[in-house]
Amino acid sequence: MNSLTGRPLEICSIDPLTGYERDGFCKNNELDSGTHVVCAKLTDDFLKFTKSKGNNLITPREGFPGLKANQKWCLCGLRWEEARRAGKAPPVILGATHKSALRFNDYKTYVKYSNKSGGKHTKRKNRVKRGTYTRSK
Repeated sequence: MNSLTGRPLEICSIDPLTGYERDGFCKNNELDSGTHVVCAKLTDDFLKFTKSKGNNLITPREGFPGLKANQKWCLCGLRWEEARRAGKAPPVILGATHKSALRFNDYKTYVKYSNKSGGKHTKRKNRVKRGTYTRSK
């Protein structure tokens, strides 16, 4: 399984547990008609938008904890694109988004909407300030 970065697919989230197979991965499954392959860091704007479209991800119900802003979740490729066109798309985690998401958008668009602070796909630098070593988080 490859991600948009061309590297092995990273886990999107295990708390809450996401993915069509509830294994933490945003990957293809022939039974998944929604194609939950885009890993995103949820925002309040997106959660309200998708609720207005009939997909309430906020309210807990049996077997589903309800979601909040800043949590990561596997989204349907078409719903993410719909949200993008409406100006409500949440940031994408490139390393945890399956390469099949390219069926819904091009790579440059996902990069533009990528979460620069999330996932292993970003490089983190150690900073040196006045002779003091500080590890970035």
